[in-house]
Amino acid sequence: MTIVYSFTKLLSELQDYTFLVLNVFQGTSSFVNYRDDTIKEMYSIGAKAFLLVMLGGLFVGVIVAIETGHQLEKFGAKTLIGRTISLGMIREVGPIITGLLLAARTGAKNASEIGAMKLSEQIEALRAFGTNPIHKLVIPRIIAAQIMFLPLTLIADMTGIISGMFVTKLTFNIDPAYFWNSAISALEMKDLLVGFIKPFFFGFTIASISCYFGLSTEGGTTGLGKNTINAVVFSSVSVLIIDFIFTKVVWELM
Repeated sequence: MTIVYSFTKLLSELQDYTFLVLNVFQGTSSFVNYRDDTIKEMYSIGAKAFLLVMLGGLFVGVIVAIETGHQLEKFGAKTLIGRTISLGMIREVGPIITGLLLAARTGAKNASEIGAMKLSEQIEALRAFGTNPIHKLVIPRIIAAQIMFLPLTLIADMTGIISGMFVTKLTFNIDPAYFWNSAISALEMKDLLVGFIKPFFFGFTIASISCYFGLSTEGGTTGLGKNTINAVVFSSVSVLIIDFIFTKVVWELM
């Protein structure tokens, strides 16, 4: 019975989330009325996450350079480190590390803010004054996430590649000019397309899932904490699933 109940509850939540997404698409034009809210969310989601994403890209770039460098050095192919880092950062590691970091930060932020409004009945107050909560609270957050996730991903990519360059110079004595020549010549248009399209899907998924859990919050502070955790977990898992789809399906089709 527990398994049946859990499965039924999951289907019910998936249905409610689908309705939320449909309402978002139907009300996208209302974005014009809430430009200030969108700009505020862009600052909160993007500018305030700059340092977090930069540090994430920096340390991942260093780790990738060290690990791949030592392995390639065994085969006398350490000159391929630049190629490996650029392909890895732009196609996979940059988007995925940015997505996971922002799934935690943005997911928790949206779920806790909207959930607190739900518990304090501010959502019902918006409805009472004729304001659609989805137009006011959800759409600005989704649009802000889609706008800001790509620049943040680019920051992670470049920080990772630059930090990898310094590591290859200091540890493996690879000239920076040769590093950049190898890194740039290895990239193809489909590498850039896959790496730059992912953030738009990550942004929409993370923002919509976290807003859904915020709107469905009930049960006081315990329920708020539970839904905040669920927002982070489901957003992170969704990022991994989307990344797999792009890597396995889209990449082969292109």
